[in-house]
Amino acid sequence: MARLADYFVLVAFGPHPRGSGEGQGQILQRFPEKDWEDNPFPQGIELFCQPSGWQLCPERNPPTFFVAVLTDINSERHYCACLTFWEPVEPTQEELCARDAAERDEEADEGGPGALPPPTPSPPGQLFAPKTLVLVSRLDHVEVFRNSLGLIYTIHVEGLNVGLENVVGNLLTCVIPLAGGSQRTISLGAGDRQVIQTPLTDSLPISRCSVALLFRQLGITNVLSLFCAALTEHKVLFLSRSYQRLSDACRGLLALLFPLRYSFTYVPILPAQLLEVLSTPTPFIIGVNAAFQAEAQELLDVIVADLDGGTVTVPECVHIPPLPEPLQSQTHSILSMVLDPELELADLAFPPPTTSISSLKMQDKELRAVFLRLFAQLLQGYRWCLHMVRIHPEPVIRFHKAAFLGQRGLVEDDFLMKVLEGMAFAGFVSERGVPYRPTDLFDELVAHEVARMRADENHPQRVLRHVKELAEQLYKNENPYPAVAMHKVQRPGEASHLRRVPRPFPRLDEGMVQWIVDQATAKMQGAPPAVKAEKRTTVPSGPPMTAIVERSGGLHGNSARRLEVVRNCISYVFEGKMLEAKKLLPAVLRALKGRAARRCLAQELHLHVQQNRAVLDHQQFDFVVRMMNCCLQDCTSLDEHGIAAALLPLVTAFCRKLSPGVTQFAYSCVQEHVVWSTPQFWEAMFYGDVQTHIRALYLEPAEDRDSFSVGEAPVQEDERSALDVASEQRRLWPTLSREKQQELVQKEESTVFSQAIHYANRMSYLLLPLDSSKSRLLRERAGLGELESASNSLVTNSMAGSVAESYDTESGFEDAETCDVAGAVVRFINRFVDKVCTESGVTSDHLKGLHVMVPDIVQMHIETLEAVHRESKRLPPIQKPKLLRPRLLPGEECVLDGLRVYLLPDGREEGAGGPGGGPALLPAEGAVFLTTYRVIFTGMPTDPLVGEQVVVRSFPVAALTKEKRVSVQTPVDQLLQDGLQLRSCTFQLLKMAFDEEVGSDSAELFRKQLHKLRYPPDIRGTFALSLGSAHTPGRPPRANKDKGPSFRTLSRNLVKNAKKTIGRQYVTRKKYNPPSWEHRGQPPPEDQEDEISVSEELEPSTLTPSSALKPSDRMTMSSLVERACCRDYQRLGLGTLSSSLSRAKSEPFRISPVNRMYAICRSYPGLLIVPQSVQDNALQRVSRCYRQNRFPVVCWRSGRSKAVLLRSGGLHGKGVVGLFKAQNAPSPGQSQADSSSLEQEKYLQAVVSSMPRYADASGRNTLSGFSSAHMGSHVPSPRARVTTLSNPMAASASRRTAPRGKWGSVRASGRSGGLSTDVGSRLAGVGPPQANGAPPEPGFLRPQRAALYIIGDKAQLKGVRPDPLQQWELVPIEVFEARQVKASFKKLLKACVPGCPATEPSPASFLRSLEDSEWLIQIHKLLQVSVLVVELLDSGSSVLVSLEDGWDITTQVVSLVQLLSDPFYRTLEGFRLLVEKEWLSFGHRFSHRGAHTLAGQSSGFTPVFLQFLDCVHQIHLQFPMEFEFSPFYLKFLGYHHVSRRFRTFLLDSDYERIELGLLYEEKGDRRAPQACRSVWEYVERLSKRTPVFYNYMYAPEDAEVLRPYSNVSNLKVWDFYTEETLAEGPPYDWELAQGPPEPPEEERPDGGAPQSRRRVVWPCYDSRPRAQPDAISRLLEEMQRLETELGRPPERWKDAWDRVKAAQRLEGRPDGRGTPSSLLVSSVPHHRRSLGVYLQEGPVGSTLSLSLDSDQSSGSTASSSRQAARRSTSTLYSQFQTAESENRSYEGTLYKKGAFMKPWKARWFVLDKTKHQLRYYDHRADTECKGVIDLAEVEAVAPGTPAMGAPKTVDEKAFFDVKTTRRVYNFCAQDVPSAQQWVDQIQSCLSDA
Repeated sequence: MARLADYFVLVAFGPHPRGSGEGQGQILQRFPEKDWEDNPFPQGIELFCQPSGWQLCPERNPPTFFVAVLTDINSERHYCACLTFWEPVEPTQEELCARDAAERDEEADEGGPGALPPPTPSPPGQLFAPKTLVLVSRLDHVEVFRNSLGLIYTIHVEGLNVGLENVVGNLLTCVIPLAGGSQRTISLGAGDRQVIQTPLTDSLPISRCSVALLFRQLGITNVLSLFCAALTEHKVLFLSRSYQRLSDACRGLLALLFPLRYSFTYVPILPAQLLEVLSTPTPFIIGVNAAFQAEAQELLDVIVADLDGGTVTVPECVHIPPLPEPLQSQTHSILSMVLDPELELADLAFPPPTTSISSLKMQDKELRAVFLRLFAQLLQGYRWCLHMVRIHPEPVIRFHKAAFLGQRGLVEDDFLMKVLEGMAFAGFVSERGVPYRPTDLFDELVAHEVARMRADENHPQRVLRHVKELAEQLYKNENPYPAVAMHKVQRPGEASHLRRVPRPFPRLDEGMVQWIVDQATAKMQGAPPAVKAEKRTTVPSGPPMTAIVERSGGLHGNSARRLEVVRNCISYVFEGKMLEAKKLLPAVLRALKGRAARRCLAQELHLHVQQNRAVLDHQQFDFVVRMMNCCLQDCTSLDEHGIAAALLPLVTAFCRKLSPGVTQFAYSCVQEHVVWSTPQFWEAMFYGDVQTHIRALYLEPAEDRDSFSVGEAPVQEDERSALDVASEQRRLWPTLSREKQQELVQKEESTVFSQAIHYANRMSYLLLPLDSSKSRLLRERAGLGELESASNSLVTNSMAGSVAESYDTESGFEDAETCDVAGAVVRFINRFVDKVCTESGVTSDHLKGLHVMVPDIVQMHIETLEAVHRESKRLPPIQKPKLLRPRLLPGEECVLDGLRVYLLPDGREEGAGGPGGGPALLPAEGAVFLTTYRVIFTGMPTDPLVGEQVVVRSFPVAALTKEKRVSVQTPVDQLLQDGLQLRSCTFQLLKMAFDEEVGSDSAELFRKQLHKLRYPPDIRGTFALSLGSAHTPGRPPRANKDKGPSFRTLSRNLVKNAKKTIGRQYVTRKKYNPPSWEHRGQPPPEDQEDEISVSEELEPSTLTPSSALKPSDRMTMSSLVERACCRDYQRLGLGTLSSSLSRAKSEPFRISPVNRMYAICRSYPGLLIVPQSVQDNALQRVSRCYRQNRFPVVCWRSGRSKAVLLRSGGLHGKGVVGLFKAQNAPSPGQSQADSSSLEQEKYLQAVVSSMPRYADASGRNTLSGFSSAHMGSHVPSPRARVTTLSNPMAASASRRTAPRGKWGSVRASGRSGGLSTDVGSRLAGVGPPQANGAPPEPGFLRPQRAALYIIGDKAQLKGVRPDPLQQWELVPIEVFEARQVKASFKKLLKACVPGCPATEPSPASFLRSLEDSEWLIQIHKLLQVSVLVVELLDSGSSVLVSLEDGWDITTQVVSLVQLLSDPFYRTLEGFRLLVEKEWLSFGHRFSHRGAHTLAGQSSGFTPVFLQFLDCVHQIHLQFPMEFEFSPFYLKFLGYHHVSRRFRTFLLDSDYERIELGLLYEEKGDRRAPQACRSVWEYVERLSKRTPVFYNYMYAPEDAEVLRPYSNVSNLKVWDFYTEETLAEGPPYDWELAQGPPEPPEEERPDGGAPQSRRRVVWPCYDSRPRAQPDAISRLLEEMQRLETELGRPPERWKDAWDRVKAAQRLEGRPDGRGTPSSLLVSSVPHHRRSLGVYLQEGPVGSTLSLSLDSDQSSGSTASSSRQAARRSTSTLYSQFQTAESENRSYEGTLYKKGAFMKPWKARWFVLDKTKHQLRYYDHRADTECKGVIDLAEVEAVAPGTPAMGAPKTVDEKAFFDVKTTRRVYNFCAQDVPSAQQWVDQIQSCLSDA
C-alpha cells in the first residue's frame, strides 16, 4: 500500500529579491510541515509550478493543470500535479510592478483563451498574480490528481460549505494499493467519489493515450527515429506550447522503450531558469515550452521534436542508426495498418461500408503492442547468452554480447551494437536476467511466441491479429475493471474564473490538517500491512536464438562437402599421411573462410586431445598451427562466432617436443591475432568458464558429465542449463540454514578465484611473444598498454600499414628490454583481474594475493619461453622450395642475391585465377633478385594444384616509378609481414611480402641498393654505360699514334671549343643551362680570348664552304654528315654539303654548319637546314627570340607539294608577337629588341620565299597571283582525295555545322577574315564535321591560303593581330604540358596495374579509371593536331610547329606528321631514321624525362616518347598494311627507351652525347667489343634471325598519306599496358625470353600422325604469340627446320619471304584473274585498309587466307598467301590422316564450268566427309588435288540450267549449282540419277555438320 499524495503545497507569486519585474514563486503553506521519513520533500517545486517564470498578468486567465515530473537522487520519480489560477494583486505588489506592467506581454504560461469579456470589469490597470495548488506523489494517477485539486479549487471558488482542511487532510491520508489489479473507492469528504484501479503488473508502464497522441502529432517515421535515438543514447528535446502535451509525449516515448528502462536525465517539463541543463554532455529526454525554441536551436547535438509542428530535426553531426532490416520495414508497415486501417481499403472498388476504428485508448495499446513484438524479435534468445557468474548471496549475471550478435547475424549492425552497449540494456540484464522472479507479458512473449512471430512474418492480417491480442492484455493491465469507472466530483461553473471572488485563497489551519494526518498514521501502524505476495517463478528461456535474416552462405556456403574436406585433412594429418594432407590444405584454407568449417575444425581437433594434451611431430604441428592461424585471422576482436573461444583450450593442448624437457605449445605460434589483446574477449571467456564450473558445483556428481561447449552459449548435454540450476538454488536459498548459506557463498567465491588464476596463466601464454627480446607484441598490439583503445581499430590500422610506419619513429621499442614486454603484460592481466574479480565478488584478500601472483606467473612463463625459443632455432628449417636463379644478360651482374619473398596478387585478375579462368598463379613463393639491370622475382605458385609452373616477373631497375612499404599478409601462414610494393613504368608491379627469415635490415638494404641503382649520381652509373667498364676504373685514354687525330681527342676538342664559345655566349645572356654537367668546365672570363674559338670572328661567307675549316673541324663535319639527319636531308633533297659555291643559288635551302660547335643551340644537332638566303651570322640573332635558342629549322619537305615542315621552340615574349603588336604603330626609336624581331621577321620571310611556289611573289605581295589555274596544277592526285564519309546520312549531316564536341579542345583563335575562317574553324571543329572524327576532304582549304602556318601555343600568342599582308598565319592551339602527361600517366599506370584487387571487379571500373586518367584524350589531341598539319602540308602550305620548348610536344607532332605523310618513315629503316633525327638529334630530353639520375629524381617520369609510340600504335591499328614493322617493334622500343639497357636513349642531346664520347667512338676498328650498345644494332641483328619485328601484311601504297581517325571512341588501349607473361617475364629482352625448345615433331614410330602437341596456353602466363605463332612464321620456321634436316644451310627468313612475294607477283600477272598486290590492296574500298587480322597475334592458317581475300572471289590475293593458307590448312588436318592417304566418302566424274569465258571440263570429284570438303582432280588416278571447295562455306545446293558451252548430250535436269559464300559453282553430271545422288550426298554431308 502507498500514500496517494505525499505533500500538498500552496505556491504564490512573490516579488523578485532584486526588484526586477520577474517574480518568483514562494511557498505559502505545505502539508505536512515535516518531511516523511521514507520520502523527503522535493526541492525546487516553485520553479516547476510556473515553468515559463512567475509573471503578473493584465487579465484573469482560466485555471490550468499539468503534471511535472521530478527525479530524486535515488532515481525515484515524483509526480507534481499543478493547478494554477489567477488572483488580483494587492496594492503593494501593484506599485512594485506597475512600471513593468505596460511592457508585459499578455501571454501567461498557457496563453489560454482569455478572450471572454469579464462580466464585472476589473478596475483599469488591475493586475493578476498566479497561485498554484501542488500535489506531490510517487504514484502516477493523473486523473485522480486533476479531480482532487479541481475539487479544492471548486470549494474555494464556489464557496461550498466544506472545510478545506478536512479535504486536504483526507487527501494526504488516503492510502491505495500499488498493483495487483485491485480497485479502491475514495472520497475526500466533500460528497465526492472516485474509483482508483491499480494495474495488474507493476512492471508494465501505464500510457493511457500518450503513445497514440505522440504518433498523431509526429507520424510514424519521426516516432521511429526518436525511438532509435532514445535507445542509442542520443539527446531528445520536445517542444510544445502545452505543458500537458510535453508530459504526455515524454511518457509515451518511455512506454515505447519497455522492457528497457530509460536511465538518463528525464525532465518532461523543464523550467526556463534551468535551460542550461540542455548543454549537459549526457543523453536526456526533456520537454521545453515552445517559447524557448531559439535557445534550443543553438544546440549542436540535440534532436528536436516539435510536437505542435509535427517535425523532428536531426542535426548533421548526429547519426541515428536505424533498426536492422527487415524489422525496420516490417514495423513501419504494421504501424501504418494500426494507425490508418483505411489505407488497406483505399483502392478497393467496393470498400466495406464502415471500418471499426479503435478508440484512442485501444489504439494506444495496439501501438505499444507493435513495439513489444519488435523487442521480442530483437532480443529473442537473449537468455541463452546470459552467464551466471554468481548465484549466492545475490545473483551476478553477465551478458555475452559478442555471441548474441554473432548468432543473430547482426555483428555489423550499428543499432543493436549500441543498444547492447547502453545503460538501459545493462539495467535490463541485471533486472530481467535473474532466473527466479515474477514474470510479465514480455517474458511470455520472448519465451513462447517466437515461433508464431516467425510464422506470421509474411501474413499482415495474422500479425495484426497478434497485435490486437497483445493490445487486449495491455489494456486489461491498465483497466482491470472497465465497467465500474464511476467518478462523482464537483466542478466549478462555466466562466467561474471571471467572477470576482470575494477573497483570495484562504490560509489553512496547519494544526487541524496535521491532526488528521497523525490520527491516520496511528491507525495505519496498528493495521497489518496488506502486501500481496509476489508470485515468483523460474523465467522460461525460450527457444535457442536464430539469425534475424537467414543470410545465404554466399561464396563460402558451408556445404557438407567442405566440412568433409576439413575432416579428411585433419584425419590425414593425425594418421601421418602428410602428402594427402598437403594436397587438401589449400582447399581447407579456402573452406575455413566459412564459419561452420571453423567450428568443425575446432570440434575435430578436440577429438584428438587426450587428458588435455596432444603431442605431435613437427610436420603435424606445422599443419595444425597453420589451420588454427587461418581460422583466427578472420576473427574480429569480439570473436562473435566463438571460434577463438573454442580454440583457446586447444592452443594449450597441442604441442611438440623440441628436445628432452623442452616442449613447444601451439599458443606460441598463434599469437599474432587481434582477438587475444581484446579485454572483452577474455572477460566473456572467463565468465563462460566460471558459469560452467558453478553449474557443476550444484549438479549432483552423478549428473556432472564432461561436455564440450563452444564458448559462446551454455549449451550443455544435461537438460538443465546453468540458469535452471541457478533458479532452483534461488528458490531454496531462504530455506537454507545460515551456515549452509555461508558455505555455498565461500565455495562459489573460491571457484571464481581459481578461474582467475587459471586465466592469468592463459593470458600470459597468449600475450608473451616467443622471442620476448623482439618485443613484437608491443609492436603488433599498440592498444595493449591502454585497455580502452584495445578495440577494433587495431585491425584497421595494421591493414592500412600505418602502424608499421609509426614504429620507426618510436625508437623506444627497438631496444626494449624483456621487462617492458613483461610489464605491459602484467599491467594488462592485472586490469583484467581487477575488473572480473570485483564484478564477481572475490574477497579483497584474494584479490591482493592475485596481484602478487601475476608478475611471478609472467616471469616464470618468460623463462620457459626462452628455452623454447632457443631450441626452436635449432630445428632444421622446413623444406622451403629451392630458389630458382634467374637467367641474366651478358654483362648483367647480381647485386643482391635472392631474398625469400612471396609475390602477392595485385589488381590484375588473371594472375590470381580470377574470372578470366586459369589457375591461381599468384600468390607465388620464391625470391627477389636485384641485378645491375633488373629487379627479378622467380618462384612457384603457393597453390600446389597449379603444378610446377615457374613464375617470373621482372622489370628494369631504371623503370621503377614508385616504391612504398606496405604491411601485408603472407599467403601461407597469414601473418602480417612487412612488404614492398614496386611499380614500374613498363607496367609491372611487384607486391612482395618478405619471408620471416629475411630480416628487416636485409629488406632495408634491398631498398637502399635499389634506390642507388635507380638513381645513380651520374649518368655514367647507368647499366648501358657501366656495362663492361667495371674492370678498368677511370683509365685515361692512351694517346693514339694514328695519322689522324682519334675520334676521342676530336670530340674532346670539339667540346672544348663548344664550351668556350658557349661559355662566352652564356655569360652575357642568362638563358637555359642544361641540368647536368654545368659543374664541370667553368666558362673562362669574358675578356680572355682564345685562339681556338672561331665562331665569333670568322665571316659567315668563310664559314659556309668546308674548305675554310681546320682539319680537325673537317673531321667533325664528316662525322656530322654521317649522322641520321644528313642522310635524311639528302634523301629529301634539302641541300648538300658540297664545296662548290655554285649550287647555292639553285637550291632554296642549304645545310648550315653554324651549330657544329653547339654554340648557338646546345640541344640542336650540329647541321641544320636553313633558307639559302639567310646568312649564318643572322641565325645567332634569330635564335634569341626563341626559347632555349631553338630557332625554326626545316626538318622535312613534301615530295609532292614541296611544302616544308619546320620546328622550333616557343617564342619569347618579344619576337613575332611583339612584332605583330608593334606593326600598326611603329615607335620612332627602335630598340635592340626590335632589331632581333626584325631579324626574325626576315627569317620567316626567307622561309616563305624559299618555297618554290612563292618565290615569284616578291616582298609582301598578297597571294592574289595565286590563281585557281595555278592551283589546278597542284590538285592532289585522285588517290589522295579520299572521301571518308562512310554513309550518306553522315554526308548530309556534315553540311550543317555542329557545335564543338566534348573533346574539341584544339581551338581556334577567335579572329575573322582572310584564311582564319578555314583553319580556325577547322581547328575549332566547327567546319563540316566528319563521320567518326575523320579528317575532311583535302580540299577543305580555300585557294586563298597562307604560305606558312605557325602552330603555336594559345597562351603564347595572346592578343596577336597579324597584318593581313603577311604571308604567314598564326594558328593558336591549346596543348597540354609535360606535367599533365606525367599526372595522366600516373593514373593510367594505376588503372592498368592496380595495387590491390578491386572491391567489385568489373570491366566498368577499369574503363572508369582509364577515362579518369585522360591518357586517350591526350592521344586524341596529338593525332588531331598532327592530321591538321598533314592536311596543310598536303595542300601546299608550309607549317612551323612552335610549341613549348620545342622538345616534347613539338617533337611528337613533327614526328607523327612525317610518319603520316611519308611512307619511307613507315619502314624499319625509316622509323629508325625518324627517331634518330627528331628525337635524338633534336634534343628530346630522355634523361630528364626518364629521371635517369639522382638530379632528376624530383622531376619524376614523364613518358613523352611512350605517348608518341602509343600514337603510332593507334595509326598502326587503323592501317595495318602500311607499316613494315610489327606492333611488337613499338612495344620493344616502349620497353627499352626506359630500360637503360642501350645507350641510344640516354642523355638529353647530341652535345651531351659527344661530351661523354658516345656519339662517334664506335666507328672503324675501335668498335667496342661488348654487347650491342645501340638499340638499332640490336634490332638489326635480331631481325636477321627472326621475323618478330616484321609485319607480313606490309603492302604499302605509293605516296600514301594516312589520315587516321582520332576520336577517343576510335582509340584502343595499347596491350603493352595490360598484357604480361608470367612464364618468362617481359618478352623484350629476346635472349631471356627464349623458353625451353619444344619437342621435335618427328617422333612417329609407326609413320602415322605425329603425337598430339597440344598444350594449354594460359592467359597471363604464356606468351601467346610464342605459343601459337601466326601461320607465316610457322611456315618459315618449318622451312628452316626442313632445310637443316636436308643438310643445307638454312636460308634467311627474309630472303625466303621476299622470294615468295616476288613469285606471287609474277604468278598473278599471266593469269587474268589475279591482280598485282598493290592494285589488290588499293581496290579495297575506303582508305582505311585495316583488314580484320593481326598476324602477329593472329590465329592459325585458314582465317589468314580469308582475311587476305577479303573482297575478291577467288585468287584475289596473289597465290603465295593462298598456298600458305592451303599448306597450313592441310597441316591443320594432319591429325585426322589415317594410314591410307585420304578419306573418300563419295566420288565420281562431274563436269565443272570454269571461270568467266572458260570452257566446261570433266573432273574427278571426291566428297570427303571427314575433312568436310569437295576436292577435284584431273582424272581418277591423279594424286594432286587441283582445287578444294570447303563445305563450311556452302550456302545452298540447287538445280541449275545449262550454260553456254555445256556438254550437249546431257539432260538439263542433270545440272546443279553449289553456291558458296564466295561464288557459285556450276556442275553437270552424266545423267539425272547420278546428279540426284550427288546432290543428296552433298546435302547429307551439310546436314551432318
